Amino acid sequence: MKRLLLLICTSFLVFNSWAQQPAVLSVREQAAVVDSWLEDRIQQVLPNLMTETGIDFWIVVSREYNEDPVIRTLLPATWHAARRRTILVMYQPSPNAPVETYAVARYDVGKSFKKAWNPEAQPDQWKALLEIIQAKKPKKIGLNFSKDYGHADGLTHFDYEELMRILPAQEQAKVVSAQTLAVRWLETRTAAEMAAYKHIQELAHYIIAEGLSDRVITPGVTTTEDVVWFYREKIKEMKLDTWFHPTVDIQRPDPSSQEASRSFATRPTEQVILPGDLLHIDFGITYLRLNTDTQELAYVLKAGETEVPAYLQDALKVGNRLQDILTTNFQTGKTGNQILKAALDQMNLEGIKGSIYTHPLGFYGHSAGPTIGMWDNQGDTPGAGDFPMHANTGYAIELNAVVFVKEWNKDVRVMLEEGAYFDGKKVTYYNGRQKSILAIPRKSDYLGY
Repeated sequence: MKRLLLLICTSFLVFNSWAQQPAVLSVREQAAVVDSWLEDRIQQVLPNLMTETGIDFWIVVSREYNEDPVIRTLLPATWHAARRRTILVMYQPSPNAPVETYAVARYDVGKSFKKAWNPEAQPDQWKALLEIIQAKKPKKIGLNFSKDYGHADGLTHFDYEELMRILPAQEQAKVVSAQTLAVRWLETRTAAEMAAYKHIQELAHYIIAEGLSDRVITPGVTTTEDVVWFYREKIKEMKLDTWFHPTVDIQRPDPSSQEASRSFATRPTEQVILPGDLLHIDFGITYLRLNTDTQELAYVLKAGETEVPAYLQDALKVGNRLQDILTTNFQTGKTGNQILKAALDQMNLEGIKGSIYTHPLGFYGHSAGPTIGMWDNQGDTPGAGDFPMHANTGYAIELNAVVFVKEWNKDVRVMLEEGAYFDGKKVTYYNGRQKSILAIPRKSDYLGY
């Protein structure tokens, strides 16, 4: 009997799709992974990037609870913020050599950054930093100030002035913006991170699918805000986090519904979900310090319908085609602005009405790297749009196609977003992309269809 019960339980796990929740590590296990990845990045990624950018001495400074966006990626998993003033130093003695790491702080900062300051011997933290600079004799000192990227502009004005105050003139002359180094550090993905990213995206897809189902939605009762808060609760339950509040909105045949022309600067109003509604979700999770950013579509079946209408599935295909147009233009060395122009030119040539606003994805949901359009700017984006594309980088392929649906006698906006990886030659979606609009409810055998 026990064996039979075991077989029954096993069968349930195999055939019940809702039981197939992707694994989530314990918080302790997550911390161990984050720390191991950090060590790997310092040893394998950082030397190449410092050589590439010509910065042999990188200083990252933060005071407690005013964290530089870069230092957030250098702290151990058990640190939630910098402590007092934390100064991290990365020095490369020669091109391609291993990077020496120091913490001019009262504490070791994780495994990599060992304490290099004795306040009893040298009470002035800045002079302790100067001693390291003078001992190492760097050629170029990189600081995190930047015109084009907030991610690379984390050095506060006060700390910059304090550093300049103690630096002799010959050392001040070596100071440069570390913008490119910071961006390259944030955008570059390791083999280990990429191996996990498919799983992270699968987690996001799993949560999205559950929220856009009859497990959560009762037509005529459930509101869009109910679904939004289901997602927030679900994320917490699964020991995950999120980097933005989700959005759920509705397009429907009703002529008074003008969702297809709503500005993205305005959050959609709360609505009761009804049969015949086309639902759209914008949703992201954070797991192992990496982020997702995903938009998908679902349709609420009307009485007598057993599948999503073909005219809506056809509209989705237009969005998929626009994705293909964009990703085939990804090329190492091309800037975000160049990629956008080429994609828009092809889009217009094929008679597609749409817009592209794709962005880097990684340590931040809207991360550093080449910006490929913005929802409110389909022309060149100065600065971030001029940044060239590199191999081993991740993106949220974000865009929309506006399709006239004659059955509704109006435009439908097909909003899509999926995480993807560029290996230098081609774009690969982390966990596939939506090619079919989800039905609510899904096909159910017991109903006979």
